[in-house]
Amino acid sequence: MNRLKIFRIVLLIIITIFYVGCVDYHNQPQHKSEKEKLVLDLSGRWKFSLGDDMNWKDENYNDSDWEKVNVPSSWENQGFHGYDGYAWYRNSFTLKSEVKDKDIYLVLGYVDDVDQTFINGNLIGVSGGFPENYRTAYNAFRKYYIPREYLNSEGANVIAVRIFDDELDGGIMSGRIGLYIYDSGFEPDVNLSGIWDFKIGDDSLFLKKETKNFDSEKLMVPAHWDVQGYQDYDGFGWYKKTFLLPKGLDGESMILLMGKIDDIDQTYVNGILVGSTGKWNFTGIPTDFDSNEEYRISRVYSVPRKLLKYGQTNTIVVRVYDGFKNGGIYDGPVGLIKQSNYKKYLGKK
Repeated sequence: MNRLKIFRIVLLIIITIFYVGCVDYHNQPQHKSEKEKLVLDLSGRWKFSLGDDMNWKDENYNDSDWEKVNVPSSWENQGFHGYDGYAWYRNSFTLKSEVKDKDIYLVLGYVDDVDQTFINGNLIGVSGGFPENYRTAYNAFRKYYIPREYLNSEGANVIAVRIFDDELDGGIMSGRIGLYIYDSGFEPDVNLSGIWDFKIGDDSLFLKKETKNFDSEKLMVPAHWDVQGYQDYDGFGWYKKTFLLPKGLDGESMILLMGKIDDIDQTYVNGILVGSTGKWNFTGIPTDFDSNEEYRISRVYSVPRKLLKYGQTNTIVVRVYDGFKNGGIYDGPVGLIKQSNYKKYLGKK
């Protein structure tokens, strides 16, 4: 083989490696589960406006003079070439009768770079950090649980998505955009997916005091913290969620589902430890956090009835330590389920 042929082969290999290494994240496989069922396709024409005004999240805001763009697609591909900054998308939908009693998730796929997402004016999801604390989340898959109390079961529901793009393409970029349910029939009785308070570091006062006394962030659960602005962060993190436990569950024995956590956790309900995974018998920093592949373990913790406040607000706090790679509460389901329903689910597996 002469030198020219060798050069051509080497050049071809280099070009191939470069191309594969530069494959856009928009072409990555979508997060898909056999349990997920699309109930409403929301791809297509959405209302769109450059700029930033928090009034645009309101369900009654008049957006009749807004532009229309295709979703999913970058706004650069639709006449806004070179624009970096804030922009908003709006759309509306009506719930089908057969899904009104289901837990519904909004999938926005991949958004470049940062978003806040609202239903009828209520915040249901956030990924990344807006200026002044900008953190891109272009590689985070947006799947946001919609609390039932935010939905209008008899009329229109308005989605508003606030986006900040720092460079290159921007907007709702890719994915099968729409409303989804879990078709397996297994969902918590109290779904706690969604926005949690979050703080890095290891401050146990986060367990005892009001979150407003701390410099905390809002993170989505479940989702790795690495795709929400804390890329490559290894160490301690604390999550907190305050929620109303329905009075109708009074007297029920409840199971807390915390999904999968990377790597180890201690979980508290109303200030009391109810469960722990991993070896926490250390001083300072854990040295053994993955010998049993703890990140693969689904957290299922029984909650004593006397700890729960039925018909009142309750608080869950999760202390997490991540040793390397991705970290945080990253896979669901997350919530409280009646012990009887959990047993039924186990029987179907």
